[in-house]
Amino acid sequence: MKKTIATIFSVIAVTISAYAQELKPVKIDNQVSVNLPADYQLKDTLGQKIFSANGNLGYMVVIKAANPNTKPLKKEKDLNKVFKEYISKVQGQSDGSVLNQRDTTIGNLKATVFGLETNDANGPQIRDFAVIYTQDATYTFEYLYPTSRKDLIKDEHNAFFSSINTSPQLQRTDQYTNTASEGISVGKIAIWGGGALVLLMIGYFVFRKKTETAMS
Repeated sequence: MKKTIATIFSVIAVTISAYAQELKPVKIDNQVSVNLPADYQLKDTLGQKIFSANGNLGYMVVIKAANPNTKPLKKEKDLNKVFKEYISKVQGQSDGSVLNQRDTTIGNLKATVFGLETNDANGPQIRDFAVIYTQDATYTFEYLYPTSRKDLIKDEHNAFFSSINTSPQLQRTDQYTNTASEGISVGKIAIWGGGALVLLMIGYFVFRKKTETAMS
């Protein structure tokens, strides 16, 4: 029985791959692009663009939303906070379970990727996200599919997410202003090292004096 089911799924996967529609590059703006089915839909409202399309196995959505005129993020930890709040907001709207959240790099930019497993009137579904934040806009890339297709969507899923492209002109400074490493600086190492050496020398002379006193 298990072999029969596996064979059926294999046939379905091969058939779908044979007739899979080609994804083509689409410019979200002058800085970001992604591959989508040719018959994608575009809604362009004030401060927001929404691209959507049906793939063979999943539903693709790309959203570019202008960020409010707030102060630029200063450090990477501020960007991490933005990502954390974004994930919490999406989870709260869908009442789902977050899956496999991790940070990654797309072009020169830091991004976060995660999945959201839901079970509502549409049945069990998985929504996979990639999110890029810049000072000017937030870019959301989403691929949604029924959980039952989890073993079938790999090629289309990868074709979508791996096609996300950002301009080389976009740098980390477009995400947060202070890109200097937050590790220990050479100056601090020298100061702390010098201090440790002084303490070591003081300890040595105290030990030596006690030893000489004991021997006299």
